[in-house]
Amino acid sequence: MEFAQGTIKQQTATKSFSLSLLSLTAGAFAIGMTEFVIMGLLPNVAGDLNVSISAAGQLITMYALGVAVGAPILTILTHKMPQKKLLVFLMMLFILGNGISVAAPNYAVLMGARLITALTHGTFFGVGAVIASGLVHPDKRAGAVSIMMAGLTIANIIGVPLGTFIGQHWGWRASFGTIAVMGLITLIGILLFIPALRQEKPVSVVRQVAALASPKLLAFLLIAVLGNAGLFAVFTYITPLLVQVTGFAEHSVTWILILFGCGVTIGNIVGGKLADWKLMPSILGIYLAICLLLTIFTFTVHNPIAAVLTIFLWGAGSFAVFPGMQVRIMSLAKSAPALASTTSHSAGNLGNATGAFIGGAVITHMSLTSLPWVGAVLVGSALLLGLAVYMADKKSAQ
Repeated sequence: MEFAQGTIKQQTATKSFSLSLLSLTAGAFAIGMTEFVIMGLLPNVAGDLNVSISAAGQLITMYALGVAVGAPILTILTHKMPQKKLLVFLMMLFILGNGISVAAPNYAVLMGARLITALTHGTFFGVGAVIASGLVHPDKRAGAVSIMMAGLTIANIIGVPLGTFIGQHWGWRASFGTIAVMGLITLIGILLFIPALRQEKPVSVVRQVAALASPKLLAFLLIAVLGNAGLFAVFTYITPLLVQVTGFAEHSVTWILILFGCGVTIGNIVGGKLADWKLMPSILGIYLAICLLLTIFTFTVHNPIAAVLTIFLWGAGSFAVFPGMQVRIMSLAKSAPALASTTSHSAGNLGNATGAFIGGAVITHMSLTSLPWVGAVLVGSALLLGLAVYMADKKSAQ
């Protein structure tokens, strides 16, 4: 009888954990969709609001800046708020931002709405990662974070194409309306399934900021910037690479990017498992693999079959490193894990922007075919810095 009751309790706890994690994953999916769907709708937005394509493109830039700058500030301002209430507040802000996007009468209002939505991005992932890792045993934290992050990767495979299809057939405002509904579903899930976790005594703002000033933590934030820069130096210009160098027709690129997204999703889950097994060795090993794959891509980009295979493996590797990095950065700021986790997303977005800028400069001053090896150099820099920190840790532990 006692065994049966224990089994029922265990099943109930497992179901509750699954629903809690699913709620966080749904939020990650909605946020990923709102971040990337605008890329496929730029002509529609520009035509409707009577602005140029380049001006519409600034909606993407400002979103990234909103994440990079605004998210840590919002995390600091809300540091005394219980985690569940904070998630509820963030989803309400997310729904508001997308709701304003639906009704935006002009470009300026849409820009403001995008900034409001961007504020929720880093803070949601920061707090969500802390909650996800707190729901499991310490040796399963990276796996739990990777499941939440899977929402972001799945958004690239399903959400963005779906949002683009909706926008092209029923207007771009309908896409943001769909995202707002996703936000509402997430809000209900958070209210029903996220437990009210015991809140630690709030740490002062000064101590939180001081925790970020740790040289080791700053080194890992720089690693995140360099790693993402290597990814986006190539990925930002993947379409011209595949069309002009590999020889694919433009309509084929969509399917290749979906395959890339599948690699991203698989890599994210596998990376979480590897990080739970051996954290730092897995991070360094994955960065080494990415570096080698980008170097190989310099040659395989000229062959359609080899290029597609390399892109799939590169996508898997590029996102396999994220769960481990997230957990490592949180562990280095024990007094401010949410702020550290949020700041890691800011560093990632800074890397995205830096990589896109470097990639543009490479195309202007060198050539399209130089992008893969330049990306490899950037990721190699992240690897060398990570290796230096790891060796210093081992030496100090002796």
